[in-house]
Amino acid sequence: MILLLKAKNHLKNTITLLGRGERKVSAALMESSTLINGGDSSSLVHNMDNKSSGGVDDVYGEDSATVDQLVTPWTVSVASGYTLLRDPHHNKGLAFTENERDAHYLRGLLPPAVFNQELQEKRLMHNLRQYDVPLHRYMALMDLQERNEKLFYKLLIDNVEELLPIVYTPTVGEACQKYGSIFKRPQGLYISLKEKGKISEVLKNWPERNIQVIVVTDGERILGLGDLGCQGMGIPVGKLSLYTALGGLRPSACLPVTIDVGTNNQKLLNDEFYIGLKHKRATGQEYAELLEEFMTAVKQNYGEKVLVQFEDFANHNAFELLSKYSSSHLVFNDDIQGTASVVLSGVIAALKLVGGKLADHKFLFLGAGEAGTGIAELIALEMSKQTKAPLEETRKKIWLVDSKGLIVRSRIGSLQHFKQPWAHEHEPVKELIDAVKAIKPTVLIGSSGVGKTFTKEVVEAMTSLNEKPIILALSNPTSQSECTAEEAYTWSKGRAIFASGSPFDPVNYEGEVFVPGQSNNAYIFPGFGLGLIISGAIRVHDDMLLAASEALAAQVSEKNYEKGLIYPPFTNIRKISANIAAKVAAKVYDLGLASHLPRPKDLVQYAESCMYSPLYRKYR
Repeated sequence: MILLLKAKNHLKNTITLLGRGERKVSAALMESSTLINGGDSSSLVHNMDNKSSGGVDDVYGEDSATVDQLVTPWTVSVASGYTLLRDPHHNKGLAFTENERDAHYLRGLLPPAVFNQELQEKRLMHNLRQYDVPLHRYMALMDLQERNEKLFYKLLIDNVEELLPIVYTPTVGEACQKYGSIFKRPQGLYISLKEKGKISEVLKNWPERNIQVIVVTDGERILGLGDLGCQGMGIPVGKLSLYTALGGLRPSACLPVTIDVGTNNQKLLNDEFYIGLKHKRATGQEYAELLEEFMTAVKQNYGEKVLVQFEDFANHNAFELLSKYSSSHLVFNDDIQGTASVVLSGVIAALKLVGGKLADHKFLFLGAGEAGTGIAELIALEMSKQTKAPLEETRKKIWLVDSKGLIVRSRIGSLQHFKQPWAHEHEPVKELIDAVKAIKPTVLIGSSGVGKTFTKEVVEAMTSLNEKPIILALSNPTSQSECTAEEAYTWSKGRAIFASGSPFDPVNYEGEVFVPGQSNNAYIFPGFGLGLIISGAIRVHDDMLLAASEALAAQVSEKNYEKGLIYPPFTNIRKISANIAAKVAAKVYDLGLASHLPRPKDLVQYAESCMYSPLYRKYR
């Protein structure tokens, strides 16, 4: 039962809500709704202007008042209690107070007990821990997100180390594989070839207008699991949950999108329950035209400053899209740039344990796709920045191995364009172990997507060459990791400095406990995106990624180093994200790419002040 509020010439008129008898609602409610939306009565009709300012607008008044200040639990419509309980943005479940239950027609719709948010959180965590299967926890969390948004984010923020592996890697991978079976209700926009020619209209079907971040995938390369087609939606949904929980972006400003052009996964094509288009993937001009229409429509609907994050596209499309749109849109590829930034941060931090400068080290990669080449390029850029040496020279410190062996000059004619800068002079080498012995790297990085490739022989070879070998097994999910934490520490006799893409438990080796770090993109992209948005950035520049890496490395404490950690604990992630956002925003201002003027004096404080709060508000 909903009646849209209509702005009258005089705010002191009353509004009548019809149905189940007449209820008179004073216009003071309309006035308060106007006030919490920045004093503009046009917000009452849901900001019908489709173009967003792209700034840090507090559309729902979530953070424009103190937690104790009374707010009205709607901005578009006056709702019955029954409707209010089914609105995830405003629902508080058993936390509605006695006065709120009277004021909002909730009597009889809830059991008599009143639980505060902390008790609700305690109860839910107790329930989640009863599940033995991680996917069941994932499904329970998604159900919570759909019925009580603030409680979901409160739970995630307060229990981030426990729940991150559920809403993100590795569990989200299994969720995508089974997305057709566990699908209940849409959590984002599905744009398929059927929508070609009308994508701008499809975007208008999304209920929010002030979108600041879009995470989009075409599902062709989901984690290390391959082509999952339309079922890849779990990735944008999960990433944007972390944008909110870890980076403080408002849920209402986030839009998950899946571009469905078909799938080459025959198992899905044969599955009667598959939720996507049942034909082979579109390629070439048909694919390019759909993406071009999407990117054009995004800018038309949401403005110049909306951040579009490409996620889990196959190599050939990932590099092409980033290159094509980086000069015309605010775009970011987390697999290429986010991974690179978080790994560079770990390497910078690791140098405090092994000694020397970045240019003193030699790097060997297993995997030369978008992640591997992206990391390699950012390390070379940082090295060039530190030494003032040309980028062509610093690249020579970095070697890559792909499925055909070491990338060398004699192979350049058959190499994809993104591999060619890494083709150095050397005789061909087929196997990884032989490359380790020939190149003698101090840092070994795995981004191959193939598990168990850092064998005992490889780790032992790295250990024979280095007092403290740096070994980063980055492939996700856990089953695809190049080696486990236990293998790295055991085979190196406790000498390895290890981090992985997916989480591993602490390892006890000969009476000493080693805590493996997690080189997780979630350290970088939420703070990076927040920095772009609070500064009103119009383009992404490599220097912003370097700033994010340096900011994260600076957050590693001496206590962390004592445990062998090269990343800080996730328990402090919001503070970490605010510091990353501040450094990124500072670089945006320095480069003259900011539109949010004047520049705030204290960027860390400003970043924190812009963060979404999941605490319940008190309703009139």
